[in-house]
Amino acid sequence: MMKQKTQKPLYIAAFLLLAGGLAYLVASGLQQNSMYFLNVSEALAKGPENVGQARLFGRVLPKGLQRSRQEAGVRFTLADKSNTSQTIRVDYDGAVPDNFEPGAEVIVEGTMHSGPAPSFRARKLMTKCPSKYEKSDSARD
Repeated sequence: MMKQKTQKPLYIAAFLLLAGGLAYLVASGLQQNSMYFLNVSEALAKGPENVGQARLFGRVLPKGLQRSRQEAGVRFTLADKSNTSQTIRVDYDGAVPDNFEPGAEVIVEGTMHSGPAPSFRARKLMTKCPSKYEKSDSARD
């Protein structure tokens, strides 16, 4: 009688290879999607070298607001909501939301850069919905 070779080592090797590949995909996906959610003063305190990818929350200042005439995009100064002396310059090249205006609360997602003054290169720009969409106190009664 011939003795059959066992395939157990082959199955173990295949399982380990599959588990290792899956662990690598999960770890790299989490690393790419993880980012800080900070207000402007927190981002400035950490510094560009410690922030990298981030979402910043703040209020658009009227001073320094520049809309691109030929292309989509805007440059503006984002101020901390509670401490308006803390500001950062934001450059954004995408489509600007209709309700983007001075004084609007916005969230920008992108990368912080160093230089003489730190700046922020935004990939996404989101505005907070204006209060006209919220129920008023008289409507709740």
